[in-house]
Amino acid sequence: MYILACDLEQWERERFGALGSEHRVAFCTGKLIDSIEDDLREAEIISVFIHSELRADLLRRLPKLRLIATRSTGTDHIDLSYCDSHGISVCNVPSYGDNTVAEHVFALILNISHKLTESIERTRSGDFSQYGLQGFDLQGKTIGVVGTGLIGRYVAGIALGFRMRVLAYDLKPDKELKSRSGYQYVDMETLLRESDVITLHVPSTPKTRHLISQKEFALMKQGVVLINTARGDVVDIKALVEALADEKVRAVGLDVLPGEPEIREEAELLRSVFRKRHNLETLLADHLLLRLRNVYITPHNAFNTNEAVSRILDTTIDNIRGYCQGKPQNVVNRPQNAASFLHLGE
Repeated sequence: MYILACDLEQWERERFGALGSEHRVAFCTGKLIDSIEDDLREAEIISVFIHSELRADLLRRLPKLRLIATRSTGTDHIDLSYCDSHGISVCNVPSYGDNTVAEHVFALILNISHKLTESIERTRSGDFSQYGLQGFDLQGKTIGVVGTGLIGRYVAGIALGFRMRVLAYDLKPDKELKSRSGYQYVDMETLLRESDVITLHVPSTPKTRHLISQKEFALMKQGVVLINTARGDVVDIKALVEALADEKVRAVGLDVLPGEPEIREEAELLRSVFRKRHNLETLLADHLLLRLRNVYITPHNAFNTNEAVSRILDTTIDNIRGYCQGKPQNVVNRPQNAASFLHLGE
């Protein structure tokens, strides 16, 4: 089969090249949309990361496509409805960096609680004064974990190691966590009212869009810390800017933004603004956040360790092999007549 893999570093390509003995493998740099030319239209399998938006208008340019092997857990960058109706299977990587992302959460929290960025910047300039650098202890503070999937559980476990009080909210409370000492499931309102630090671990769905907005900020403690390593649209960015201006929120650690793809490339941003494909107010709010001293943003990098990326590649390769052998795994959609497109033994 013809496999096209995008947005891979050289060492990742070498790992992906293991499929070359069984299939025709090609690579493209950057996003898929920049690479669909000539014989690339013949691709039967594509592997992408979240930077490639696979919407219907792009997928139509790949008439032979039968499998999308995304190197992510989330699939909100893929038009699953189109894939369902056109017999395209979509496989994801269900778990690869639960501990990795949880560690990043606490990297952001500790950066805020110990004012690490400010301290490092100051000493690099030759200033060793401690004025304005006083932080706060995590021990004894309450952390609210919104979403207790695999990542949320790791976050809660690390928090207990810091001797924090852990409040958790989930639509389906985990019975195992519920029985452990130190974990307490509460309703969302209680979590918002009592937490000193709130960290978000929910997927991007219509129900979670703007899960944290004006109403939720109003319920929070004065001086709360907010962490979001989930998806950008879970937080209403305009409401967040207002909460920061009112000092309701002391500081924010973000690994995601709703306007992330547009911010990533200036040309794309300008096109999106002038064509009005995106909400200009949200984009402007994103840019404002980038410039605030008490907002710490990383470039969707929480997953990015050698170990986690290796797990992603291994699972993706297994997903592709499983599909080609007629044993698809980690399929997240319901493609019509997908079985008739399997190229068994080829």
